[in-house]
Amino acid sequence: MISIGIDIGSVCAKAAAYDGEKMHLLMQPTGWNLKKTGEELYKKILDISGGKEKDVVEIVGTGYGRVSIPFASKKITEITCHAKGAMYLNPKTRTIIDVGGQDSKVISIDDKGNVLEFIMNDKCAAGTGRFLQVMAHVLEVEVDELEHLAAQSAPRDINSMCAVFAESEVISLLAAGATKESIASGILHSISNKIAHIANRVKIRDSVFFTGGVSKNEQIRSILEKKLKCTIYTQEEAQYAGAIGAALLGYDMKS
Repeated sequence: MISIGIDIGSVCAKAAAYDGEKMHLLMQPTGWNLKKTGEELYKKILDISGGKEKDVVEIVGTGYGRVSIPFASKKITEITCHAKGAMYLNPKTRTIIDVGGQDSKVISIDDKGNVLEFIMNDKCAAGTGRFLQVMAHVLEVEVDELEHLAAQSAPRDINSMCAVFAESEVISLLAAGATKESIASGILHSISNKIAHIANRVKIRDSVFFTGGVSKNEQIRSILEKKLKCTIYTQEEAQYAGAIGAALLGYDMKS
């Protein structure tokens, strides 16, 4: 018996296959054709798991592109799936900070992974991976380089809450002679401020688990710990929390 979770995010699409014992994971760029991406993920993750189509009891779609997975037997909101997935990765989790390409969210859960409250920012690029992409483009570096650059300098203040105005602010700083290192540090502090602002609107419960693609940035995690005055955990598989949760929920439905 295999349950498959497919999480179609704005930048990366993830899949998880769960057989009751082992969790198999896969990720690829989302691309433009969400339906095709979902189909590719399904075939690939089934192959990786060693299962056959007859073994699949549930296919659960989640993420902003879940409506583009017509073959999914269930479609469940990413809030519910992230809660379930985060608990699987770290059973002590009580608060989830998830920062993806196009949205950020903070979810408070109980000891069974049930959602108690949440807040989500999906209307503005501020506090999302898209903000980092825009800023990296202005600095003419890759997004992954921001963390390395930022570690080498104290931050320059970037005060604009809007990504569009922040872009103009960064261009002005460059024109005034500010170093890329100091601006990169300012960018990471700026996005951390925006994430912390969202997080402070939800009751933060220990332990805090950081998920989504931005969770790979150790500088942001460290800055957030200082701003929220708590320890924030993450791990290599944190970006798969939505897909993992979807697979687990599907498995539970058939157990």
